[in-house]
Amino acid sequence: MWQQARHLGILLTALLTLCPFGVRADDASPGRDRTEANAERREEPIRIQVSVNLLFPGPAGESEEAVKLRERARRSVYEMAAGECALVEQVLAKTCRLESVSVSLNRQSGGQAEGYVAAGNFVLRTTLK
Repeated sequence: MWQQARHLGILLTALLTLCPFGVRADDASPGRDRTEANAERREEPIRIQVSVNLLFPGPAGESEEAVKLRERARRSVYEMAAGECALVEQVLAKTCRLESVSVSLNRQSGGQAEGYVAAGNFVLRTTLK
Protein backbone atom coordinates (compact mmCIF):
# COMPACT_ATOMS: atom_id res chain seq x y z
CA MET A 1 0.00 0.00 0.00
CA TRP A 2 2.73 2.49 0.95
CA GLN A 3 4.62 1.61 -2.24
CA GLN A 4 1.60 2.61 -4.32
CA ALA A 5 1.36 5.88 -2.41
CA ARG A 6 5.09 6.45 -2.88
CA HIS A 7 4.85 5.87 -6.65
CA LEU A 8 1.84 8.18 -6.85
CA GLY A 9 3.78 10.86 -4.98
CA ILE A 10 6.74 10.46 -7.33
CA LEU A 11 4.50 10.65 -10.38
CA LEU A 12 2.74 13.76 -9.07
CA THR A 13 6.07 15.43 -8.35
CA ALA A 14 7.25 14.62 -11.87
CA LEU A 15 4.05 15.92 -13.45
CA LEU A 16 4.13 19.15 -11.46
CA THR A 17 7.71 19.67 -12.58
CA LEU A 18 6.66 19.29 -16.21
CA CYS A 19 3.58 21.56 -16.12
CA PRO A 20 4.15 24.89 -17.84
CA PHE A 21 3.39 27.89 -15.63
CA GLY A 22 3.67 30.60 -18.27
CA VAL A 23 3.52 31.30 -21.96
CA ARG A 24 6.73 31.95 -23.79
CA ALA A 25 6.82 34.87 -26.19
CA ASP A 26 7.41 32.64 -29.22
CA ASP A 27 4.32 30.55 -28.33
CA ALA A 28 2.05 33.58 -28.66
CA SER A 29 3.44 34.84 -31.97
CA PRO A 30 0.96 34.75 -34.87
CA GLY A 31 1.70 32.52 -37.81
CA ARG A 32 3.72 30.03 -35.81
CA ASP A 33 2.53 26.48 -36.33
CA ARG A 34 1.55 24.94 -32.99
CA THR A 35 2.62 21.46 -34.08
CA GLU A 36 6.05 22.73 -35.02
CA ALA A 37 6.40 24.60 -31.72
CA ASN A 38 5.37 21.50 -29.75
CA ALA A 39 7.79 19.30 -31.69
CA GLU A 40 10.66 21.71 -31.02
CA ARG A 41 9.80 21.90 -27.32
CA ARG A 42 9.77 18.10 -27.05
CA GLU A 43 13.30 17.91 -28.40
CA GLU A 44 14.57 20.27 -25.70
CA PRO A 45 15.87 18.32 -22.70
CA ILE A 46 14.03 18.89 -19.44
CA ARG A 47 14.87 18.02 -15.86
CA ILE A 48 12.66 15.99 -13.56
CA GLN A 49 13.36 16.25 -9.86
CA VAL A 50 12.10 13.47 -7.58
CA SER A 51 12.05 13.58 -3.77
CA VAL A 52 11.17 10.68 -1.48
CA ASN A 53 11.08 10.10 2.27
CA LEU A 54 11.07 6.53 3.53
CA LEU A 55 10.81 5.25 7.11
CA PHE A 56 12.93 2.26 8.10
CA PRO A 57 11.91 1.09 11.57
CA GLY A 58 14.52 -0.72 13.65
CA PRO A 59 17.51 -0.07 15.87
CA ALA A 60 18.86 3.47 15.64
CA GLY A 61 22.02 3.21 17.71
CA GLU A 62 25.54 2.19 16.81
CA SER A 63 24.97 -1.57 16.89
CA GLU A 64 25.75 -3.83 13.95
CA GLU A 65 22.01 -4.12 13.24
CA ALA A 66 21.69 -0.32 13.11
CA VAL A 67 24.61 -0.11 10.65
CA LYS A 68 22.90 -2.72 8.43
CA LEU A 69 19.62 -0.79 8.63
CA ARG A 70 21.34 2.42 7.49
CA GLU A 71 22.94 0.58 4.58
CA ARG A 72 19.58 -0.93 3.62
CA ALA A 73 17.95 2.51 3.73
CA ARG A 74 20.59 4.06 1.44
CA ARG A 75 20.47 1.06 -0.90
CA SER A 76 16.69 1.42 -1.21
CA VAL A 77 16.98 5.04 -2.31
CA TYR A 78 19.77 4.20 -4.79
CA GLU A 79 17.71 1.33 -6.24
CA MET A 80 14.72 3.63 -6.59
CA ALA A 81 16.86 6.23 -8.37
CA ALA A 82 18.29 3.57 -10.70
CA GLY A 83 14.80 2.44 -11.75
CA GLU A 84 13.26 5.88 -12.09
CA CYS A 85 14.33 6.40 -15.72
CA ALA A 86 12.61 3.17 -16.73
CA LEU A 87 9.37 4.43 -15.19
CA VAL A 88 9.67 7.87 -16.80
CA GLU A 89 10.42 6.33 -20.20
CA GLN A 90 7.28 4.18 -19.92
CA VAL A 91 5.13 7.20 -19.17
CA LEU A 92 6.44 10.32 -20.88
CA ALA A 93 10.07 10.37 -21.97
CA LYS A 94 11.84 9.33 -25.14
CA THR A 95 15.25 9.42 -23.45
CA CYS A 96 16.28 9.62 -19.83
CA ARG A 97 19.47 9.67 -17.83
CA LEU A 98 20.12 10.02 -14.13
CA GLU A 99 21.89 13.31 -13.50
CA SER A 100 22.32 13.41 -9.71
CA VAL A 101 21.39 11.56 -6.52
CA SER A 102 21.52 12.69 -2.91
CA VAL A 103 20.60 10.69 0.19
CA SER A 104 20.34 11.76 3.80
CA LEU A 105 19.48 9.69 6.85
CA ASN A 106 17.81 11.09 9.93
CA ARG A 107 17.65 9.14 13.14
CA GLN A 108 14.10 8.59 14.42
CA SER A 109 13.98 7.88 18.13
CA GLY A 110 11.35 8.09 20.80
CA GLY A 111 7.72 8.40 19.79
CA GLN A 112 6.07 5.45 18.09
CA ALA A 113 8.88 3.94 16.04
CA GLU A 114 12.64 3.95 16.34
CA GLY A 115 14.67 3.76 13.15
CA TYR A 116 15.73 6.03 10.30
CA VAL A 117 14.04 8.28 7.78
CA ALA A 118 15.86 8.15 4.46
CA ALA A 119 15.38 11.23 2.29
CA GLY A 120 16.36 10.86 -1.34
CA ASN A 121 16.51 13.43 -4.11
CA PHE A 122 17.39 12.65 -7.68
CA VAL A 123 17.39 14.59 -10.90
CA LEU A 124 16.72 13.08 -14.31
CA ARG A 125 17.51 14.65 -17.68
CA THR A 126 14.87 13.67 -20.26
CA THR A 127 13.46 14.47 -23.66
CA LEU A 128 9.71 14.08 -24.10
CA LYS A 129 8.02 11.60 -26.43
